[in-house]
Amino acid sequence: MDQEIQKMREISLVYLDRSGGLQKFMRDCKKCNDSKQSYAVYHFIISINPSDIAELDATLGNYILHNPIQAAQIFQSVCFIAIKTLSLIEQLQTEAQISVLLKPTHLPPLPSYVLSLSAFPFNYTSQRFYISEGIAIAMGTVTKYTQGARFLCTEETCPFSEGRFRYIRVHMPGATESATVRNDFVCSLCSSPLQEDMKFRVLGDKQIVEMIDAKVLNALKGYSSDKLHCRIQTFTVFLRDELTNKMKIGNHYKIIGIPACVQNGLQATACIEVNSIKLCKPNGPSFVGDNFKYLLSLTSSSCWRFTAILANIFASQVVPPGTYNTLKLAILLSLVQTGEKENADYLDLLIVTSDTLVIDRLLNYSICLLPRGIRHPPSSEIFPSVSKDKHGTGSASIHACSAVLAKGGICYIGDLSSHKKDKLELLQSVLESRTTTVFIPGKKYGEEADQQVTISIQTNFWSFVDVDSSSKKHTQKDNFLIGQMDLSLVPPNLLDVFGLLIYNEFPSCRLSSPVVHHTLKKAINPKAMLYKVSQQFRMQDYEEFILFAKNLHVELSSEAESLIQGYYVASRRVRRDSIHGSTLSTSALKILISLSKAHTKLSLRKKVLEEDALIAILLLESSLTLKHGKSALCIAPNPVFPFDLSDENSLQQRDSYLMQCHHQLLKFIGAYGPGIHINTNEE
Repeated sequence: MDQEIQKMREISLVYLDRSGGLQKFMRDCKKCNDSKQSYAVYHFIISINPSDIAELDATLGNYILHNPIQAAQIFQSVCFIAIKTLSLIEQLQTEAQISVLLKPTHLPPLPSYVLSLSAFPFNYTSQRFYISEGIAIAMGTVTKYTQGARFLCTEETCPFSEGRFRYIRVHMPGATESATVRNDFVCSLCSSPLQEDMKFRVLGDKQIVEMIDAKVLNALKGYSSDKLHCRIQTFTVFLRDELTNKMKIGNHYKIIGIPACVQNGLQATACIEVNSIKLCKPNGPSFVGDNFKYLLSLTSSSCWRFTAILANIFASQVVPPGTYNTLKLAILLSLVQTGEKENADYLDLLIVTSDTLVIDRLLNYSICLLPRGIRHPPSSEIFPSVSKDKHGTGSASIHACSAVLAKGGICYIGDLSSHKKDKLELLQSVLESRTTTVFIPGKKYGEEADQQVTISIQTNFWSFVDVDSSSKKHTQKDNFLIGQMDLSLVPPNLLDVFGLLIYNEFPSCRLSSPVVHHTLKKAINPKAMLYKVSQQFRMQDYEEFILFAKNLHVELSSEAESLIQGYYVASRRVRRDSIHGSTLSTSALKILISLSKAHTKLSLRKKVLEEDALIAILLLESSLTLKHGKSALCIAPNPVFPFDLSDENSLQQRDSYLMQCHHQLLKFIGAYGPGIHINTNEE
């Protein structure tokens, strides 16, 4: 066995030399030596490529993968010999003072190296490397732990009461603070109690993170066709030293680490000591379905027809084709304007309706088209909250919420009127800044000073308002402008920060016959395919289409930019009163650009055209009319879908109508936007 260990030491040295690890180790030693301070433990990180080291020596490669703690001792011996031979650290006395952390670059792509966070049993007894993945749903603040400590014999006449570093305690994976530093150690020479030499204690940073299997996202969707049932619970992850603050709450990570069992009183917790972290980014499909391609080729003569037909046939499993077209177009636009970029173009939806049941089903169906579509459960928080860490450290732990879990997707918060005033004020603040701040009082959580943690909220919000509920709870005003709705149930400032306000076309008092028939048939046979188009464009096809479209990078053309700017300036001048000035919020320009880009993506193009900008302007103007009444532009009540789309003639008729709207818009800009020059076909 000794010969085998010696051989592995030699191979370890060869690997360090060939991989550049020896040079890095020598640089780290120089930093320690230059400090001229003596430590109980010197901590070194060695990067290991399992493939390369297995080619050098299969025995050592296997040893590292399956006995990483013992393998670290081999590298510990090599490092000690190198330090002594090359005189790298003058203060170092014993091999026990060296702590080596092996950090594998990857693990073999085999099932035996994958630790499933939802499978049972959770194998935490074999202390070897596993790869696992999940979503960070709770994060503690960074605290200190003992990396290593020096102990001395309390008997003054004992040789081990001073001088050499005879008794060294080093943190091991899964060990608690009490396991590393205790008061029941005894001297091996004289059996006297040992006492820690506090001036040599080495402290490191520690952060506790709670992770959960990504399958939890399916459980948090309002509707799912997935019939697989599995048990999902959180598991604890320890990040130490250079890995602290490398995770962000709500992100999806792959981790490599060693599972362990932490004992806290009578409670045992399975955990993973992390060695490396890798962020998982969703990869959208590089294709769209053949049926979508064929539909795109058929409608290539017009920039408006493809998206019109998409909206017309969308969600035919929930509502019949041809109904709720404006709302379905807005939903599709919001779906393709999702992503995890820092300065993304967000598109939030607020729907005014009497058909809360139908709208709820439609929105539930739609959020399932994204990997991160979350229906907010009323019993939980929308935004992050803070509580005491459950592992007994007394530190603060920030918990994720619906908005954070929906990162890069949709957070559907249900009926807006069901949320209390303070929650609505917080929602307004988040919609304005796309961040939320968690306050951590230092006195409560054992810190010297208070802390404020700012968390980015990268999601679109959907909600609806029941107009019947609004009219019952509030006395209606008599001074409504033409086209304006009674929205007194929603705070005016919150109303302004929602990107788009949609009023669905069929109030419940005159529910359309197709919707009634559809609802009755679905109630009798929920799995029935009532329309041929449901078989041609399945839910999976829409998932692939949206994931492809949302990843398109689009740019504004100068013509589209001029049209948007002209409408914005003209509307700012038209929509104003003597008391508050302009009623058009400054965020309207961002919303216009976001809508235009979304329509371009939905059309599978990369250049925003005037036709895209026109649809964006009509949708926003319709939204503004509901909030503030009609303006001088004076659009129709349902400007984007004025006709039922039943055949080729109706599509042609819609194109002609939209061309008239474009001409009317140019006249509006010319009249109320002086100084804005728009190129027209006549010029």
